Amino acid sequence: MAKYLFMGTYTREGLQALKEDAATARREAVSRLAASLGGQLESFYFAFGETDTFVVLDLPSPEAAAAAAFAVNSSGAATDTTTVLLTPEQVDAARDLTPVYRPPGGSE
Repeated sequence: MAKYLFMGTYTREGLQALKEDAATARREAVSRLAASLGGQLESFYFAFGETDTFVVLDLPSPEAAAAAAFAVNSSGAATDTTTVLLTPEQVDAARDLTPVYRPPGGSE
């Protein structure tokens, strides 16, 4: 499974709802979301600043990650930015590939 970082920012409505719902209940809701997509919650953190939550999910496919993002973003309670996370081994494997690419205006 691949790991995905979901960075969430609550809307005004989401923050109002969070005042009535325990923070641990949000973690449980995200855990159920991951499980419903065949994955699991690795970590869930609240933060100060521009981003309110940092969540790492193990999910079976990019489609599952997209479905999770759709669910969060369509709720109206939060917006999400999703990033695929790579292990050092995956970066080493990418480094060893030999892609062929021609930049705009350049030659191969």
